[in-house]
Amino acid sequence: MGLLSKKDSKLILDPLADNNPITIQVLGICSALAITAQLKPSIVMAISVVFVLSVGNVVISLMRNIIPSKIRIIVQLIVVATLVIIVDQVLKAFAYSLSKELSVFIGLIITNCIIMGRFEAFALANKPWPSFLDGIGNAAGYGLILIIVGFFRELLGSGTLFGFKVLGDSVEKTGLYAIGYENNGFMVLPPMALIVVGLIIWVQRSRNKELIED
Repeated sequence: MGLLSKKDSKLILDPLADNNPITIQVLGICSALAITAQLKPSIVMAISVVFVLSVGNVVISLMRNIIPSKIRIIVQLIVVATLVIIVDQVLKAFAYSLSKELSVFIGLIITNCIIMGRFEAFALANKPWPSFLDGIGNAAGYGLILIIVGFFRELLGSGTLFGFKVLGDSVEKTGLYAIGYENNGFMVLPPMALIVVGLIIWVQRSRNKELIED
């Protein structure tokens, strides 16, 4: 990243791997369980959180010197709620069917621990530019796990990606289905999301022993 300093690059890259908010900090798990049965809503949720967290971090950073400490949580909630409403309205305007599918979960972005955590831990103590990068990095790290989980759950559970058949036709028995492959119905159930996240955590910590806690 030639345009960014080493410190700025670290703000974006660390949450993608060794400080990932889901696999390392174990935050934001609920939405990973709820909306990853298919790849498309996983990507939309990831983009939504990138917008809310990056813009929210900037807003909180700009206001950090004028927010009274006693009401800072209320201010943070107002900021994140406003941004979530914007996301919800944009989805209703340009992707109505998807907004109906995700409406409850988009609203629950307000309760995402990653967002309030970054407001408190970073934006309140740093300038707008690093806060923006921190928001991009942490939301991208969160979104990356959602997309990985959504990819495997839709592919193995339904044999499709983005709704398109990629393993063949399960009715006419073409592609992999011709040699006996069957969709794994368990993959589309919420518990399987937790298992896939657990497998990602296992692989990540197997590759980097420093992530294993004593």
